[in-house]
Amino acid sequence: MGFWLAKRRTVQATDTIQRFDPRFWTVDFPRPAMASVVTTAPNALRVDAVLQKADDLIGLIWESEDRWDHPLLAYDTDRDYSRLTLSFRWQSSGILPLDAINGPTLTIEGRDAAGTARAWYVRLWNYASGTPTDAVVTLPFSALSGGFLLPAEADPVYPADIDRMFISLVAPGYSPSSSTAFASALTGWAELTGIRCSGHKPMLTIGDVMVPPHGIRMATGYDDGYNQTPARLLRTIRGLGYRGSINHYIGMSHFYQLVPDGAGGFVVDPALPAMNVAAERWHAGFLSGAAALGYTVILSQSYELLAQNCPPSWQQRTYDGTPARTGWSPPSALISPANTAAMNWLRKVATRLAGLSIAGGLPVRYQVGEPWWWVTADRKICIYDDAAKAALGGNPVVIADLGATLTTAQKNLLDAAGALLAASTASLTAAVRTAAGAAPCETLLLAFLPTVLDPAFPEARRANLPVGWASPAFDVLQLEDYDWLTAGYEARSTRGRAEAETRLGYPRSSQHYLSGFVLNGADAETMWPLIDAAATEAQDLGVTETFIWALPQVARDGYTRLPDSAAGAASEDDIMQPFDDVLFPIALGKSATVTPEFSTNVTITASGYERRNSLWADARLRFDVGPGVRSEAELGELIGFFRARRGQARGFRLRDPSDFSSNGMTGVPTAQDQVIGTGNGATARFPLLKAYGSGSDAQQRRITRPRFGSVLVSIDGIAVNTWTLDTLGVILFADAPAAGKIVRAGFLFDVPVRFAEDRLDVSGAAFAAGEAPSVPLIELREDS
Repeated sequence: MGFWLAKRRTVQATDTIQRFDPRFWTVDFPRPAMASVVTTAPNALRVDAVLQKADDLIGLIWESEDRWDHPLLAYDTDRDYSRLTLSFRWQSSGILPLDAINGPTLTIEGRDAAGTARAWYVRLWNYASGTPTDAVVTLPFSALSGGFLLPAEADPVYPADIDRMFISLVAPGYSPSSSTAFASALTGWAELTGIRCSGHKPMLTIGDVMVPPHGIRMATGYDDGYNQTPARLLRTIRGLGYRGSINHYIGMSHFYQLVPDGAGGFVVDPALPAMNVAAERWHAGFLSGAAALGYTVILSQSYELLAQNCPPSWQQRTYDGTPARTGWSPPSALISPANTAAMNWLRKVATRLAGLSIAGGLPVRYQVGEPWWWVTADRKICIYDDAAKAALGGNPVVIADLGATLTTAQKNLLDAAGALLAASTASLTAAVRTAAGAAPCETLLLAFLPTVLDPAFPEARRANLPVGWASPAFDVLQLEDYDWLTAGYEARSTRGRAEAETRLGYPRSSQHYLSGFVLNGADAETMWPLIDAAATEAQDLGVTETFIWALPQVARDGYTRLPDSAAGAASEDDIMQPFDDVLFPIALGKSATVTPEFSTNVTITASGYERRNSLWADARLRFDVGPGVRSEAELGELIGFFRARRGQARGFRLRDPSDFSSNGMTGVPTAQDQVIGTGNGATARFPLLKAYGSGSDAQQRRITRPRFGSVLVSIDGIAVNTWTLDTLGVILFADAPAAGKIVRAGFLFDVPVRFAEDRLDVSGAAFAAGEAPSVPLIELREDS
């Protein structure tokens, strides 16, 4: 496979959309308010708002620059709204009406004619015809003015340089200077229907790529996509070639209902419905839209909540009472699987997710996402909240440092905590299966291996990868390891997968893999190659589905996965050419010729001086093996071997009698012969190398066809056997060598070659007279 990090659209297909297309509006707001925007028709959208405080304000936003879409799918930037008119029918309920003070206002941000940044505040009621809750609004940008009363307070808009505009939605009783909480959340909505743009340049060019399906699935999350329409996200997923399944995390900060906590904050209320109305509306649109496009959706629920909204009694804690906190900003808390009220709420949410899937016309696919007992940065495990302590005997033994050598009692405590965690996840899947009834239902577990199998605290797996999760507790085991993956810890990833498979017993046919993600865009060039390669490797391992995590980073960085044919066109050097791992059957005699060659570009200047440019870093060998043919039997064997290789079509091994060892040219190998790398604590793969010459002038030769059983390896002079020989002569360590450790290897090797021609000229009379045939061979490059 191949991929591309697209920075901009160039020759790719485009289409046009009407400016102000409903799919491309967004919403935004400060916490604890909540809102969502969905499309209800090709020319209509709906905003649902949840308002918690007197100063809450929701913005419905149109941006001149598309900051959210993948570069190949984004619409073109056009800040000139001159001679354009936007019109729509406005209907609303539960928010301030059009005619009210602080009613819906169009804020336009841009620059005036002199280029000075500024904003205009356009009262929609001044351009409305109808009632305050049902009116047609017409906005002629070249004749538009801010100000509450017109014409007395008119502030003419400069329409030729607009960055963005947004319509404000607030609750009855809105007070911008008061943060007083409402006794309970207020809900409202607004619909814009019949959206129409007319006048000068009412259309925008937009990317319209359709990457062929490539077999990879997409993962996304509501916390990242809540501000966009479901239609926009689904358009991106489909356009980039993702088919089959979408793994969707419902998030930890936007879907739930809140009530005042009495101390100026807001917490989840388990007595209220599982989801707020904005999240309900969004997910209903997302699921039905996915079903219409032929997707199924895995709905993912975790034990994680935004810390400021998580009831204190629900939170996991260390032995000294410190609550569990992630490193996100703002941080999230981890829910205790022992807390009855918390688990009742999680089951309510899980049940609602099943109902939403069924209502959307989809099978129920429910994932418990990354359930664990949190481990703090100073290695304290959070199994000591009041509910957990009660469930674990009332006064459980203290584990002050999870990375220390643990006593039997401490290990037993971790086993008990693991059983408690497994029982809690079982209660969730049971609730989902009950809610699904006769509908198709699949349960999945997502395990984040770098945390649950962190080598810094090896006993943590007792609590965080409990044997109670063993097959068939779930239908599918999903694994992700992106912390190891993006740090280059390949050995840990390989060993972690093997341990999870052994411990839980899920075959590859019942596994998924999530590859990603890139937290910071500055790391895109370094990390996406690792993520893409890991996704391909997972497919090759035979897991049922492989996902890229996650859509926001894919769009931000322009990651474009290519199907097989496109990958070949993008990088022909990456294609593995046919090779038969067999040895040339005739031993080379002393008369055979071996010719190392380089490629050097020599330019002679007018004054007679030379400019030499070496085009190859490594020599390429040529052989003529004809003189090694000594008998009629060997001649027949040569002809048969040539035909089996189809002439030049297929490569094979050749034993070079003059250079086949890491020790000199023909000596007996030792584990100290050749330096093949230096450890950094992360890298586990070390290609075999042979140096010719010494120091900085040495020429390094990649050895891709070592002889089986001849390879010896040492680290800092000590022979080791904690490695395997991977394809093309790569040493793969079970544990990456520590930083600064010198890795050496000894080996015997063959040369990968092919026949140089598609014809073999052999004269029986000449051969009988003692004339050897010419059989040229050429060394193959296999290390690209």
